[in-house]
Amino acid sequence: MSPAPGPGARTPGVPAPADATAFALKAVQDLVALDAAHGASAALPAVRELLRAVPQLTDGPDATARDADGELLAALAELCEVIGWILFDAGRNDAAHRMNVRALSLAEHCGDRATARLVLLNDSMLHARAGRPVAALDAAARVAGPRPLPSLVATLVLVRRAHATAMLGAGAEAGRLIARARSRFLDGASRHDPAWAWWIDQAELTGHHGWVLARLHDWDRAIPLLHEAATAPGPSYRHLFTAELLAALSGARAWTEAERLIAELAPRAGDIGSVRTTETLARTAIRLRDCAAAPVNVRDAAVFLLESVPGGQDAPSR
Repeated sequence: MSPAPGPGARTPGVPAPADATAFALKAVQDLVALDAAHGASAALPAVRELLRAVPQLTDGPDATARDADGELLAALAELCEVIGWILFDAGRNDAAHRMNVRALSLAEHCGDRATARLVLLNDSMLHARAGRPVAALDAAARVAGPRPLPSLVATLVLVRRAHATAMLGAGAEAGRLIARARSRFLDGASRHDPAWAWWIDQAELTGHHGWVLARLHDWDRAIPLLHEAATAPGPSYRHLFTAELLAALSGARAWTEAERLIAELAPRAGDIGSVRTTETLARTAIRLRDCAAAPVNVRDAAVFLLESVPGGQDAPSR
């Protein structure tokens, strides 16, 4: 992505508002494609370039709103949302949250409820990742409005609630929530679902179903679902389901299957661009390496995986 002047600027030689809006939307497309193909780590240089080139991405929202029309504000909100997602998947949680706050403010300034909902759902996921399930539930609850949610948006709200509820130890309720998410998904997309909901598909939902069950240590049901999601084609960030599958196999003490998966994963672990994924792999590898009950060959395989994962040797054990 080549450097470009900040959207909305009025100085000579800088794009007019219409061009600035087009620039921001093109940046969104470029970042989404880069992230899907190569992962968040590969997209970070483009993110840094945009943050330097586009002051409206970091300026106060009130200042931006004074000089921009609704279409530009919506484009900037969408760009901030995508940047926030990439920062999150690249393991930059604090920076991701700040960008989420910025995206939400811009979206609210221009009345872009669709982007505001996605930002809140992203922040719910971020809070869950950081071990804050109550905050995750609060963010998901803010998505609701005076009218019923569109089908796919409602599905994702239920998924986020299921994860947070499982983290709080309410197994029965988490199971009910993820089952409701599967049922709502089967209703199909509605004409009111936003364009960003394109990625909420069968594989995504299956992976989250398995992941929620794994949080509840329901290994017998979680492992087949995670395997199905991990082996389905999809964007780069879905390598996370493979990492969660290995964690589930480890939790179930399915040593043979865990060793087999490590043998498949380790040679390509260096190419995984999601820090969330590599951190999960590293934590599982450390647990396997230090597990006295695991066979020696599994512990050796875990050491090999830890050496293959970027930053694996520095990963926290918990």
